[in-house]
Amino acid sequence: MKVEELLEQIDEMLDNAWNIPLSGGKCAVEAEKLRDILDDIRGNLPSELRQAQNIVQDRSDIIEKARQEAENIVRTAEERARSIVAHDELVLQAQQKANEMLTQAQQKSREMRKGAYDFADDLLRRTEETLAGRLSEARAARQQLRQPAQPQQQPPQQNQQTK
Repeated sequence: MKVEELLEQIDEMLDNAWNIPLSGGKCAVEAEKLRDILDDIRGNLPSELRQAQNIVQDRSDIIEKARQEAENIVRTAEERARSIVAHDELVLQAQQKANEMLTQAQQKSREMRKGAYDFADDLLRRTEETLAGRLSEARAARQQLRQPAQPQQQPPQQNQQTK
């Protein structure tokens, strides 16, 4: 039998069912006969309907898997974003530290250069003072050499005659 014929039998059963007094429209049917008809309907459902039911179930499964995969992708993206931000912060901190180190190195270089200039200036000043002292000694010695030799005065000799 076809499904439509079986559904027609159920409809006839309900039409021929006895109404139960004071039940608000409920009726009595033969339960065993109704179950047999329902089993026949299930057995005669078209395969397309079962396929449609399977497709609906598969669709639900696919949607659930896609939802879970989307959540995983979002979670992974968020973790990666946090990692990138953390990495960028580390890079920024490293750059700041490098800039600080460079500034300190430049300052130390200026200090060392000034110290070297001051040391060289002091050394040259002392050398100049020493040379100036030696130069004035050399000039004085030269001046002495340039002056004509003055005869030393001898004490007047007394005439031996007068004695």
